[in-house]
Amino acid sequence: MAKKSKDQMSFMDHLEDLRWMLIRSTVAILIMSTASYFFIDFIFNTIIFGPSKPDFIVYQWYCHLIQNLGLDSTTACSTTFAFSIQNTEVGGQFSIFLWTCISAGFVLAIPYILWELWKFISPALYEKERKNAAMFVIITSLLFFIGALFGYFIIIPLSVNFFGTFIATDLIKNDFNVDSYISMIKMSIIASGIVFEIPIIIYFLAKFGLVTGDFLRKYRKIAIVIILIIAAIVTPPDIPSQVIVSIPILLLYEISIFIADRITKNRLKNEQSGK
Repeated sequence: MAKKSKDQMSFMDHLEDLRWMLIRSTVAILIMSTASYFFIDFIFNTIIFGPSKPDFIVYQWYCHLIQNLGLDSTTACSTTFAFSIQNTEVGGQFSIFLWTCISAGFVLAIPYILWELWKFISPALYEKERKNAAMFVIITSLLFFIGALFGYFIIIPLSVNFFGTFIATDLIKNDFNVDSYISMIKMSIIASGIVFEIPIIIYFLAKFGLVTGDFLRKYRKIAIVIILIIAAIVTPPDIPSQVIVSIPILLLYEISIFIADRITKNRLKNEQSGK
């Protein structure tokens, strides 16, 4: 039987496409999770627990930055952390090992997942836009990995440095649960990667006429407030950290306005020409 064209596909046919997209993406994650097993020592010792070490390179950069700004560098330039990381559950280490492999597999499989996503949504685009699959995967993957690096080298060190050196009273000893620590690492990396996809999200929203550049400008002040709130949540309660995190997100928002303007203009032009 010949394969149906996209115009002939029913709602159930699209659901079937979605199901297979999810299955293939899951298989890709499992394959990359298996591959990450062979690098698990590097993942744990260098990547995950790197920010818990006082000699982590980012702490040196942050110390110099705070000093150059003429701010109090007592906390930023601390060379010791008053905390330890421990496991408190019987099967805790096995669970951590398993989910760390899966999380690493998800991050490594992002380009393929994006490729599958593109194949699923491309029928809703114009013919000439469907040919840009490679560009879509490259740009979207690049934005995700830049965001992930931003989370790892900016947000995580700021959080670990603050909470690792903060002591409310000498009567309380910091013994961080390893689940809590690793969850912070994973969420910071993945959430940052997703946030950096804002221009891509706006691209498709504008493509389908749901967002325009004028709309984003109108609510820019509200967006700035939301961004500052997000920065306050994901960073320690100090102004320099919040500013450092807010700046790239604000820049992404401004880029999104430019993208929305271009897409809206092109969409209206194509509609008027009957394409």
